[in-house]
Parts: sequence; structure tokens; C-alpha cells
Amino acid sequence: METLKITLMVVIAILSVMTILLVLLNRGKGGGLSDMFGGGMTTSLNSSGMASKNLIRMTVVIILLWVFAIIGYALVLRFETTALL
Repeated sequence: METLKITLMVVIAILSVMTILLVLLNRGKGGGLSDMFGGGMTTSLNSSGMASKNLIRMTVVIILLWVFAIIGYALVLRFETTALL
């Protein structure tokens, strides 16, 4: 059970870093932090529409994996504490 907890914690950490990087790579829609730091000037340098859609899909998949990993970790903790009682 301890190995599963450590594995899930490592997976959550890796997915967290990947989520942050993918969110930062996505194009800002305007009016947010990306425009405040000069994101509005680089709109012509962004990738094509298909690459942007694929980046969004990858971001959503990584976030869903992150959520499922956290739910799995919570279930492991829950069943571990009930097994000890």
C-alpha cells in the first residue's frame, strides 16, 4: 500500500508540472495575465489553429489524469485508514 501511495504522489507531482507548463503554453484569449505581460503583442507568432486545438486537448487530458490521480490517492488514504481500525 505504501508503494502505491508513493507512486501516486510522484504521478501527481509530474502531472502538476506538466499542467502548469501546458497552461502557460496556451494562447491567451485577451484581457488576462498574458496580455498584461506582453502576450497581446505576440498573437501573430502563435501556432496554427490545429496545433492550438491539439495543445488544448493535451491540456484537458493531463488535467483529467491529474484529477483521477488525486481521487485515487484519496481513495487509497481512505481505505488505508479504515483497514487500520
